[in-house]
Amino acid sequence: MRRVSLAIGLLVLAAAWLGPLPALASRAFFAHMVMHVAVIAVAAPLIGVGLAGSTVDPARRWPALFAPLPASAIEFVVVWAWHAPALHHAARELPGALIAEQGSFLACGLLLWLSAFGGADVLRATRAGAGIAGLLATSMHMTLLGTLLALAGRPLYAHAGADPAGLTPLEDQQLGGMIMLLVGGAAYLIGGLCLLAGLLRRPALSARAQPPQLPAESA
Repeated sequence: MRRVSLAIGLLVLAAAWLGPLPALASRAFFAHMVMHVAVIAVAAPLIGVGLAGSTVDPARRWPALFAPLPASAIEFVVVWAWHAPALHHAARELPGALIAEQGSFLACGLLLWLSAFGGADVLRATRAGAGIAGLLATSMHMTLLGTLLALAGRPLYAHAGADPAGLTPLEDQQLGGMIMLLVGGAAYLIGGLCLLAGLLRRPALSARAQPPQLPAESA
């Protein structure tokens, strides 16, 4: 399953970066948001889960660098910074800025998902609680950002040209906000729930692993 997850994640990443989205993103906010969530909320989780626990999992070698709550805070700063109007405009207009934006999205996404799901087997159970908190916190701020974009009463970003879908700038922004709200928020919520389900299963598995108690011999 790890190999399948890794392969699908790499395919999603290739589709986001090598397909039509980079060209469309300069004119359509929703296309930029599709590329954003495809990288940070789809490809990064799949790649991270695919690497977690394997021999190439960096969280096994450097566990101190992969703490879920600091990783969640780093992702918060990166995502919200790139949605500031000036940086967002630069990413839509300048190829170098777009590469920096997308690379930082992938890096912070992998950091968070490897922090939550990776590491040595003996430590994974103790990290799961922090992983749940980190993923749920990220789900909340992604949902908040998507809601702000979807409910804004005016366009927050400059547009380079006519939207290829024929949307007005405000409609384009609202569609992008809905994509962030539904996909971005849901991905981290699902990840947190998966970790929680794993924690709840552990006591039952431990109980099954205990050898049966033999009845005491009567005197």
